[in-house]
Formats: sequence, C-alpha cells, structure tokens
Amino acid sequence: MTKKEKVAEIIRILDELYPEVPIPLDHQDSYTLLIAVLLSAQCTDARVNKITPLLFARADNPYDMILLTVEEIKQIIRPCGLSPMKSNAIWNLSKILIDKHGGEVPDNFKDLEALPGVGHKTASVVMSQAFGQPAFPVDTHIHRLMYRWGLSNGKSVEQTEKDAKRLFPKEKWNKLHLQIIYYGREYCPARGFVLDNCPITKKFGRQSFIDSLNKKPVKKKA
Repeated sequence: MTKKEKVAEIIRILDELYPEVPIPLDHQDSYTLLIAVLLSAQCTDARVNKITPLLFARADNPYDMILLTVEEIKQIIRPCGLSPMKSNAIWNLSKILIDKHGGEVPDNFKDLEALPGVGHKTASVVMSQAFGQPAFPVDTHIHRLMYRWGLSNGKSVEQTEKDAKRLFPKEKWNKLHLQIIYYGREYCPARGFVLDNCPITKKFGRQSFIDSLNKKPVKKKA
C-alpha cells in the first residue's frame, strides 16, 4: 500500500467514526473562542468549559474584559493553571484588540500571533474554527498519532504540521484535525495505550513503534 492509499484509508476510517465533529471548546464567537483556546494550554477542554461560563458572565468581549483587573481575571481562571500568565495575556490582548483592531479578532495569522499569549497553534485553531480558513493545529494528540501512524518522525510539532499539510488534502484539514483529536482520546491515548484497541495504529502504525509495544521483556539472569 502506498502512503497516498494509506492516508486515504485513514481518512475513510475517521469519517466513518466521526462524521460530525463538534468544536470541543464552548464559545459564542471568535473572541470567546480565542480566550477559550488560550486557557486550554496545559489544561483539559472539559475544565476550560467549566471555567469560561464564569469568566464570560463577567466579560465576553474585549471592552468588558479590560474593565476587570488582571487579578480578578486570575482568580476566575485559576483552575485552568498558569493563571498569572494567562490573566495578563487575556487583559493585554483585549486592550490590543480595542486599540488596533476595533475590538475585533483579526482573521490573519500575522496579527493573531502578535497578540500576547497567542502562539501558532492557538492562531491556527481560531483561523480554522472561527473563520473557516484552512489550518492544521497540531496538539499533543495529533503529534502523537502522526508518529504512531508512521506519517511523521515525531521530532517536533512544527515538522508534524508540515507533514500533515503535505499528506492530507487541504479541504479536509479543518475537520480532520478535530477527528484525529477525538480519535486519540477514544482509541489511542498517551497513557494506558492498548494496540488492539487502536485500529489505525495496528493497521498502519510505524513498525518500530509497534515492535517496541509487542516486544517481550527480557528476563534478567539471577
């Protein structure tokens, strides 16, 4: 089977398992999505979805957000972790949106990535899910699975994104990256991974990785 055929089969399996893929982070618009994605750094989507209603009840737009103090924001978002850094970023990016972008979230990578606390992955999620622009945000699930499936070398997130964009059709990026996230959570987790429970890795995975999973431990001599 060629790599092109392998990719096509992976897409077929994911489409069969996840014909519809809701965005994991609850939001109302591009601003609330941006804040939710920022909060999700080193935090689960489930926890973010518990905290954002509390924050957005106070401020769901940049104009109301800058009326809060950084300390007030920090106290609300504390359960998401990294609250000192994230609260500063939320307040400052909200001020920049007002001062430079008329209170609107910019719909391009350059301006998004210039905002405090917004890296390439966060910008990619916003571009993809808020504005419908082709992007392939790579999180830990995608980085792990692209390696396990033998589609990337696993050396860096940047390389994984390049490989994903090279291998998968551009028109499928926005849906596909969510499908892979859902698949990783359900079938191919980082911990407690069982090869037989993961049909794609079992069928197409990197052989050296599969061999390491199947290798029997060597008994030490007494």
